[in-house]
Amino acid sequence: MSTEPEAAALPAGVTEDDQQVLSYPFERTSAMQACPVYGHLRENRPVAEVQMPSGDHAFLVTTYDDVRTVLGDPRFSRAATLEDGAPRLAAAPQKFKSLLNMDPPEHTRVRMLVSREFTARRVAALRPQIQAHTDALLDAMEAAGPGPVDLIPALAFPLPVTVICELLGVPFEDREKFSAWSSAFLSTTSRTADEMLEAQIGLFTYLSELVEAKRETPGEGLLSALVAIHDEDGDRLSHEELVFLGISMLVAGHETTVNQIANSVVALITNPERLAELQADPDLIGPAVEELLRAYPPGDDGLLRIVTEDVELSGTLIPAGTAVIPGMASANRDACQFANADELDFHRPNNAHFAFSHGPHYCIGSGLARLELQIAIGSLFKRFPTLKLAVAPEDLPRPSGMLVHGISALPVVW
Repeated sequence: MSTEPEAAALPAGVTEDDQQVLSYPFERTSAMQACPVYGHLRENRPVAEVQMPSGDHAFLVTTYDDVRTVLGDPRFSRAATLEDGAPRLAAAPQKFKSLLNMDPPEHTRVRMLVSREFTARRVAALRPQIQAHTDALLDAMEAAGPGPVDLIPALAFPLPVTVICELLGVPFEDREKFSAWSSAFLSTTSRTADEMLEAQIGLFTYLSELVEAKRETPGEGLLSALVAIHDEDGDRLSHEELVFLGISMLVAGHETTVNQIANSVVALITNPERLAELQADPDLIGPAVEELLRAYPPGDDGLLRIVTEDVELSGTLIPAGTAVIPGMASANRDACQFANADELDFHRPNNAHFAFSHGPHYCIGSGLARLELQIAIGSLFKRFPTLKLAVAPEDLPRPSGMLVHGISALPVVW
């Protein structure tokens, strides 16, 4: 009988071949479990070549230090993804001048036009409004009885959508329309190229028409303020930049937060010791949200970059013109940066996670998202302290083939 320890099984789709080009994105076995491929690559192939749904190749980086470099180093360009022939992630190109597709100093110019709306003081002033919306949703949920209630349409979806609609000045009654476009807009493999292009056209047309409506009848929202800036000085903000700025904020302002609320609720219910700790000390909600963002973010990877000159990461030479994908969720579980990285710790010091990215493209709405998460999660478990899942965690349905991931239905009882 052999006394040799058995070799650990490799994740599905991975072999011992260090030169293997992996098919990307990777399949997730569950909505709430970290994809095992990332952990394997982080330890064995921290810079791995992958083939994206478009057929183009990229290097996926998975360690904390390398991801930080890709997100913060100007040699890794977002603007270069718009150039003809540049590698792309999905079958349909996204060749438009949005805030997400700019590099400084152009990016800095446009970002400054909206950054004042997301200062700590402005966001803090929204607390009563967000709390009121949350309370109204929880009132309706309580009136529906002890469940089962699907928490996605009851809370996770309407709260961030309401907030971003009010902030931008977008009609709430259009939520189903732009949410469907947003879902296709963020697809990697879940939609065809034609469906993705149709969503891009749909969002552009919708926001263009809304811009014209705000021009005729200005409101209090941010979109009206941006229209005024454009009309006063087109050099500060072009029409294309205005429309795609609106699209970026509308899509990012609800898709990620919807998924993060759901992920966080499931993580707490399935970690009863941490939930009990939070319920015993509600003041822990701030660090608890940060830890939930670190461990269960609404997406595995950051936006594709193109390296503009030869760069070496973890001993691998990445030639100029190559696409690079920053594995942000993988970096968030790098044991070299986070002790006991696979465990939830609401007292974790220096929790510098990448859930909101890093560098020039650090999420401009991070403060608003944090506030929404703190209010939604804290209020939910205060109102329903016995909240639990109505199905087994492994039976929770999840969307696939998306840049963001989470749970598509979350039945709960109390």
